[in-house]
Amino acid sequence: MMDWTDRHCRYFHRLLSPSALLYTEMVTAEALAHGDADRLLAFAPAEKPVVLQVGGCDPVKMAHAARLGADAGYDAVNINVGCPSDRVQDGQFGACLMDRPELVAECWQAMSEAVDIPVTVKTRLGIDDKDSDGFFLRFVDTVAEAGCTTFIVHARIAILAGLSPKENRTVPPLNHERVYRLKERYPAFEIVINGGITSVAEAAAHLNRVDGVMLGRSAYHTPWVLTELERALGDPAAAPASRHAVVERMLPYIEQHLATGGRLHHVTRHMIGLFAGCPGAKQWRRTLSENAHRHDAGVEVVEEALTALPRAA
Repeated sequence: MMDWTDRHCRYFHRLLSPSALLYTEMVTAEALAHGDADRLLAFAPAEKPVVLQVGGCDPVKMAHAARLGADAGYDAVNINVGCPSDRVQDGQFGACLMDRPELVAECWQAMSEAVDIPVTVKTRLGIDDKDSDGFFLRFVDTVAEAGCTTFIVHARIAILAGLSPKENRTVPPLNHERVYRLKERYPAFEIVINGGITSVAEAAAHLNRVDGVMLGRSAYHTPWVLTELERALGDPAAAPASRHAVVERMLPYIEQHLATGGRLHHVTRHMIGLFAGCPGAKQWRRTLSENAHRHDAGVEVVEEALTALPRAA
């Protein structure tokens, strides 16, 4: 999620779930080719396993991006064929590439030939008025013919003209059954479902039909769900004992970030929702929101915010 799942967010989420597969923000192949690739690819070893998500449509540049990701130590590279924003469309990548499956297949093949780590595809069910099993399966079949065997599917179409990216996450109706049918068509493939999943019960139900579940906004806004999933589906013994324990483990990381010239809000903006639903959550949010932006803000702001919360949280 662009501007959301940066390296600070991923470090925080890793503390919540030791076994989850984390994804970077979408990074464009153009930015990696012509920008500060070292900065764009930076991550802490503690974040692993982590996937680099790349946006682009030029097979040569996408292969270059994949090589940079592999050299940087990422565990896999993912091609974004789901983002509906105008900026992404102007660059001729994201969800609009569903209409050009042969090009996606070329990008996948060039990337997979360039690296030894997995290359996967994240997509939607369709775009605009192309909302049919036929259109969706033609896209998957074409990319699968090139050799791709892992698809992460946001279980709704994208409306490229008329809806904002935010509206595209809620207005087009979810259709999880179509993702289930894809798994039935390709039983040997890894099919991961995304879209509208907010709880352990929902995730467990989907896992009866597909191989994995991906959480986006729900994991960001209510991050404790990652720990609930870890306890139910991962390693219960590795899950953090409490939200307080997670914050205390974040303090050294925050201090290190501040020591290198970073600002407190760079990290704490990702922690706002940690105590959602708990007594004192409103004061936690307010203290961080109102004080973390100060130029001189330090870990004492986080410690003060904790005082409004019961230790059991």
